[in-house]
Amino acid sequence: MKKFTSFADVPDYKALLRQALEIKQNPFGYQHLGRNKTVGLIFFNPSLRTRLSSIKAAYNLGAQAWVLNAGADSWTLEMADGAVMNGGTQEHIKEAIAVMSQYCDVLGVRTFPGLKDRDEDYHEVVFNKILQHATVPVISLESATLHPLQSFADLITVAETKKTERVKVVLTWAPHVRALPQCVPNSFADWFSEVDWVDFVITHPEGYELAPQFTKGARIEYDQQKALEGADYVYAKNWSSYQNYGQVITQDPSWMVDARHMALTNDAKFIHCLPVRRNVEVADAVLDSPNSLVVQEAGNRVFSMQTVLHEMLR
Repeated sequence: MKKFTSFADVPDYKALLRQALEIKQNPFGYQHLGRNKTVGLIFFNPSLRTRLSSIKAAYNLGAQAWVLNAGADSWTLEMADGAVMNGGTQEHIKEAIAVMSQYCDVLGVRTFPGLKDRDEDYHEVVFNKILQHATVPVISLESATLHPLQSFADLITVAETKKTERVKVVLTWAPHVRALPQCVPNSFADWFSEVDWVDFVITHPEGYELAPQFTKGARIEYDQQKALEGADYVYAKNWSSYQNYGQVITQDPSWMVDARHMALTNDAKFIHCLPVRRNVEVADAVLDSPNSLVVQEAGNRVFSMQTVLHEMLR
């Protein structure tokens, strides 16, 4: 595996999932792979789970890790090709990524969308420049459109907790106080549309349709209550509009997941990528219930990252 940016980079998701579950049972069993290896982590935006789980995953494999906050710990980077650098940027992305590749064996990169220019975000302009100039394998720690490590952790969480061979998983839009990107829901749909033991439903108000390339195979339902009926897992997440790019179409508080919503399900487990706005996206009663898997899910971020590193380092 030379890059991990989406579901398409995984040759066999079942084999990768089996490897993750095995690694979770024996997290220090492959430290020979990381011996004398370095994992570089570049962050263009804030992070809690991604940053800490990536460092922990590297250490579990016996590797060292360094972390760089681009533009804060480093020179401000110029992204444009052919730029005349007589302004506020001091170093071009070409040299920066080429140099950073000299200092690590695997490079993890977290970027973020601007939510202003859909073409720029969905063409992954920044991330593709990094892929172009890196000389080591690259892992997406989130990009403008996808968050594959989160989705892989979500898959691990569902796989290790499901009680039946086949399960119904519902991704529901939830309100938020500001416009958020589509990365997490895009990625969740990208993965769970392909899992052959999942009946996958996406529910949201009209106007919040996700990019069609990520929702193939999913059932779209605009009636949230109908979508939740019989669900085994409920994944709540906010996102801004893809069609009216970056806009907030509605903040309808009735879409917040609460006990009444969960009562429609098949005693469903609740999952969320975190951070979560309590009593805006999800009610306290749901987050604090025994059916909430959000902390276990966050713990699995270590093993999604560790499994991808395992595949690259071996």
